[in-house]
Amino acid sequence: MKAKKWLIHTLMAATYLSVSLASSVASDQSSQAESTASVLTFHGVDYEHRWSKDGQNEFTPKGQADLNAWVDMVTINVNDKVSTGDQLAALANGVLGTYSGNGKVLRTHSKPQEADSPAEHLVVAVLGASNVLEAAFARFVMVDGVGVIAVYSHRIYGANAGPEMTTWIRSNASQVDSALMAWAKLPKPGALKRLPQSD
Repeated sequence: MKAKKWLIHTLMAATYLSVSLASSVASDQSSQAESTASVLTFHGVDYEHRWSKDGQNEFTPKGQADLNAWVDMVTINVNDKVSTGDQLAALANGVLGTYSGNGKVLRTHSKPQEADSPAEHLVVAVLGASNVLEAAFARFVMVDGVGVIAVYSHRIYGANAGPEMTTWIRSNASQVDSALMAWAKLPKPGALKRLPQSD
């Protein structure tokens, strides 16, 4: 996933469920995690920093250090060139087009601009390859005046990935959707830039 290649064939013939926003679930981080961004807490799980380059930062839970075999990942992409709401919307539309061309989009949602917060966007899709399916939940948000994409991904491997992913979506997608949109303590772009960079 280092290059975020979405070269895939749709493997799931089953009907994908539309994901709805459920109750808000706020995630907490320790002050140390906020200052270094080396550990993130999302949906009650700690994610450790594994890889960073060119604004893309990948985190997986304890026991999932192998980036060729992870199951759950949080990716935070910092887009320094995105500094306005219109640019953020354009970024979200670009990712939506990529997801649409390489998988099945399950849900999109935009949270309108408010007096104290800019608009946000969400794209949920299932992507895959010959032996793996990936559910991707991408939230587009401004953090400290910079465009950020916070992505939670869940992978299922093997020939039976289609039915297993359908079951996982039914059981988990609504909660993940809600937790991602309610994630108030996203890491700061400045803290992410201080993480060790990969070659």
